[in-house]
Amino acid sequence: MKQTSEAASDRSLSTLAGEERRRSHRVIIRVPIQLEITLAGNDVIVSAVTVAVNIHGAMVVCPRLLESGTELVMRNDRTREQTTARVTRAPRESAEGYLIPLEFTSPSPKFWQITFPPSNWKPSDS
Repeated sequence: MKQTSEAASDRSLSTLAGEERRRSHRVIIRVPIQLEITLAGNDVIVSAVTVAVNIHGAMVVCPRLLESGTELVMRNDRTREQTTARVTRAPRESAEGYLIPLEFTSPSPKFWQITFPPSNWKPSDS
């Protein structure tokens, strides 16, 4: 029984440590977006949807594979606001499409038009 408690404690500590490393809190929200990418000299627009957002970017689900380092323009379908971003690491395939991590060229706390938790906010232990 003791090992199970220790294992659960280790998992919660590693989750907390991961959250501590984040630059800003993530908010789980689905926002329809458009990604404008230049491929072979042509501008291509791809529809996607966010899975989670923060002031530094988003994790999006996209039907098209985008390579790490790809630079693009991201347009928020709800507000029509746009900003530049890049793919930060290799996407993962999921049942909905490709999970693609995007980072804004510079932090944009107002891009998503939502209020983020304060930087010192911690989830409750309940």
